[in-house]
Amino acid sequence: MLLPLLLLAAQAPVPAAADIARAERVLARTPIIDGHNDLPWEIRDGHHAAVEAVDLTADTSRIEPPLQTDLPRLARGHVGGQFWSVWIPATTTGPQAVETTIEQIDIVRRMIAANPTRMALARDAADMARIAKRGRVASLIGVEGGHQIDGRLSVLRQYYNLGVRYMTLTHGKSVGWADSSTDAPQANGLTPFGRQVVAEMNRLGMLVDVAHVSDATMAAVLAATKAPVIASHSNARAIADRPRNIPDPLLAAIGRNGGVVMVNAYPAFLSSAWNDWDNRRSAFAKAQGLPGNRYGTQTPPAIKAWEAANPAPRVTAATMADHVEHIAKIAGRAHVGIGGDYDGISGTGPEGMGGVDGYPLLFAELARRGWSDSDLSALAQGNGLRVLAKAEAVAKAMAGQKPVDAIYP
Repeated sequence: MLLPLLLLAAQAPVPAAADIARAERVLARTPIIDGHNDLPWEIRDGHHAAVEAVDLTADTSRIEPPLQTDLPRLARGHVGGQFWSVWIPATTTGPQAVETTIEQIDIVRRMIAANPTRMALARDAADMARIAKRGRVASLIGVEGGHQIDGRLSVLRQYYNLGVRYMTLTHGKSVGWADSSTDAPQANGLTPFGRQVVAEMNRLGMLVDVAHVSDATMAAVLAATKAPVIASHSNARAIADRPRNIPDPLLAAIGRNGGVVMVNAYPAFLSSAWNDWDNRRSAFAKAQGLPGNRYGTQTPPAIKAWEAANPAPRVTAATMADHVEHIAKIAGRAHVGIGGDYDGISGTGPEGMGGVDGYPLLFAELARRGWSDSDLSALAQGNGLRVLAKAEAVAKAMAGQKPVDAIYP
């Protein structure tokens, strides 16, 4: 289906009809494998974990609270593979973190079971390619924070057995053995236990995800790992100066490592101007005693009035394309992918990209900028599949090594 031109009308210059058609054609042939989606937590938090009561075959933007993901929009966005994040709050620690993570994994598996003709659990790169080619959403699982293993490599191994294929080493808080980009350092990179975590992930064939980690921890991971890494939902700091974004030297290092940086659609990480506006919005909401994390139809009237008087800076598919191109320039076009962070985004994505159906806008913009069909296909899925397959090959080479029964601290 061709993208409606009106969605692109606000952008200048506008991709031509031929660019739009080419993006749709490429994505129909090589659907996107997306590195990060937080739908499981949104079902838990906003819909009481009632997985079977949330009809993913219908438009979930119309339910309350609305969601950014459903099966029709995944199809329109040409998403053929999805890493579902089993995020839990960084403040949930100890045995409760393990219990809550298992509950999140259960939500993902129930989502798949409730939609067997549209989704399937994947366990490796070959599964991903095969399932996506057959028109279903190939589903893998990503743990989003090292606090979720409660300092136990045995827990990491059991997550792998349940289908987890990456772990983000930290979320918003440092974990003692690895540091977060948004918290005070504790490890100053990686502790010996942190290096054991990386080694065990390499042995299992589980991708090491460096989204959220500090610069020092990212550098330490790249020095320690035997397999390529991913940044499952991260952007370029040179374009938007946020701690969560990756500076050029580390982008280049990820390229040399053979890894992939998967670009995030959250405006706060795409645009420093939008982030500053959102901080002012939050400050106004706090001063009025109102929740600052309500957007769209849930926005309180007083905040809507503030927004009318203080329009948000524009963030478009072109803004997101700037990050894709910068990462490609520094790390190489073989080392950039897509990790939208949908349903983990406060508010909405770039204009026309408020949900997972918006991805063709980005690919049309890149087509307009001269990206070849092969480059677009690599961005959509080829780069991510290569990294996952390489991690599996490293695990195969390490098959003779014994598990380590390490516990932190």
